Amino acid sequence: MKQPDDALLHAFADDQLAAPERAEVAHWLAAHPEAAAQVAQWQAQGETLHHHYDPVLDSPVPARLLAAARGRPASPWARWGMAAAIGWLCIGAIAGFVAGRNAAAPPVLTALPLAREAAIAHAVYAPEVRHPVEVGADQREHLLGWLSKRLGHPLVAPALEPLGYQLVGGRLLSAQSGPGALLMYEAASGERLTLFVGADTTDGATAFRFAEHGGVNVFYWVDAGYGYALSGTVPRERLLTVATAVYRALNP
Repeated sequence: MKQPDDALLHAFADDQLAAPERAEVAHWLAAHPEAAAQVAQWQAQGETLHHHYDPVLDSPVPARLLAAARGRPASPWARWGMAAAIGWLCIGAIAGFVAGRNAAAPPVLTALPLAREAAIAHAVYAPEVRHPVEVGADQREHLLGWLSKRLGHPLVAPALEPLGYQLVGGRLLSAQSGPGALLMYEAASGERLTLFVGADTTDGATAFRFAEHGGVNVFYWVDAGYGYALSGTVPRERLLTVATAVYRALNP
């Protein structure tokens, strides 16, 4: 497809597209990492707003506002309260507009379960010196066969050598939705990335999403009922490059 305009990308980020059009945009984003990062940022901002303000939407309407809606005379204090509420709504709208315009600002996101599990697993195992994995890369065939059997899903270890990362090995994890697998990669500098794979039925989104949890950056996506999350403490742009390579390796 031709390059989507901003309106279409925003509709994709807000999950407002029909399945066929959404699939086309997702396919285009997979080949354009910079645009995928921008969409992931929009999604992160939206999720942050939902996290903080959905409870407000679900709270009961104040009695003074109900009285005003029914035409009852309002007291001076109630009129002041309504004016203040309108003022805060205006401030919120302006702040949201500014946040949307400030593309350079990293999103502050309360990570969804998949990203949070991946970030925690990375934080626990990546610093390990003697026992970072259960099965080493020297037993690659056994490692992938074992983890695939436990997940009930074929597991592939993408080759990341062109990007400077060697497979260290992997381990079995206990994830929220059942067994999970963690593959670890390492650069010559000692920098490590981890790829978390596990069943995921909480989110049908297939596009890249970005989250930060506990100082760990995560790019994650869902495909055919399984979640994939690449985690590391590397800069977001670097992590996106590797995540794109992983996605392409898993979806040739």
